[in-house]
Amino acid sequence: MGGVTVTVVSLFLLLIATANSAAVVSFRDGMLPNGDFELGPKQSDMKGTEVLNKLAIPNWEVSGFVEYISSGHKQGDMILVVPAGKFAVRLGNEASIKQRLKVVKGMYYSLTFSAARTCAQDERLNISVSPDSGVIPVQTVYSSSGWDLYAWAFQAESDVAEVVIHNPGEEEDPACGPLIDGVAMRSLYPPRPTNKNILKNGGFEEGPLVLPGATTGVLIPPFIEDDHSPLPGWMVESLKAVKYVDTEHFSVPQGRRAIELVAGKESAIAQVARTIIGKTYVLSFAVGDANNACKGSMVVEAFAGKETLKVPYESRGTGGFKRASVRFVAVSTRTRVMFYSTFYAMRSDDFSSLCGPVIDDVKLLSVRKP
Repeated sequence: MGGVTVTVVSLFLLLIATANSAAVVSFRDGMLPNGDFELGPKQSDMKGTEVLNKLAIPNWEVSGFVEYISSGHKQGDMILVVPAGKFAVRLGNEASIKQRLKVVKGMYYSLTFSAARTCAQDERLNISVSPDSGVIPVQTVYSSSGWDLYAWAFQAESDVAEVVIHNPGEEEDPACGPLIDGVAMRSLYPPRPTNKNILKNGGFEEGPLVLPGATTGVLIPPFIEDDHSPLPGWMVESLKAVKYVDTEHFSVPQGRRAIELVAGKESAIAQVARTIIGKTYVLSFAVGDANNACKGSMVVEAFAGKETLKVPYESRGTGGFKRASVRFVAVSTRTRVMFYSTFYAMRSDDFSSLCGPVIDDVKLLSVRKP
């Protein structure tokens, strides 16, 4: 009888735990279940815009001061805009949303989501899938709509990933946190060096999910390391983000994806490649514009070992590119390749949106000495 009692108690505890947490769903590339928050809480689970029940938003579990916001909602003199659909959530002080997904242990994944700053100036988000976590600053606004798409990556340590988006802020007004919408995810397949390119992911084809309706590109935040980067193989070694752009919405020199350096010298990407001391190498790449009204004189600076190359590009803002290369002799078994834009640029049709030169088709190959 004792064994039966233990079994009944265990089953009862399991039922309680299940009732008090959002269900685990199997992951598929694309929008997370109710990742656009169009399915909302019942009125009985809300007080104004505040969500009272932690399981009130279908497929999500919330904690702290979380608001369910409709597009056009007024906060003082400010009208809140939702990037897609009619609803989004706002995270107040120390508030979070989370969802549990069945994943493949050891696999890499990239999370994409929209975020917008509201009334606080120094807003940031803590994104985590245990044991990985990262802080994404959202105080710099890259588009005139106020909404930007961000990417963050992790490696699954178990077959269940608990995705948490948390606002660590401590504002006087708890309703001053960032807005979140359009949470999506995709599996990453980190490329390896080949006999045609010593660099990994030189064409930037492997990267975060770009939401179908998104026209702004995806920001890859600063200080992202290459082991868990949403841009496999590359590190974002800068104070500001770089932008991941696609052929569906932008002009891309080669393939379907490229990187736009949107914040001058504060927007840099780098990769460390294995090289042989004394051997001669050629770094080649394409520089262009994204056909997004980013006009004017641009300069991309490329670094390979001890060599530096400045590539000027006169942009009409309507697409186009040129190719460049630099030859160098390796002085180390590991050579750092890095790119940044010399100048800041703003879109000619939108003076509140940062833009810059596009780089693509980056290749590193050993060559015989001339």
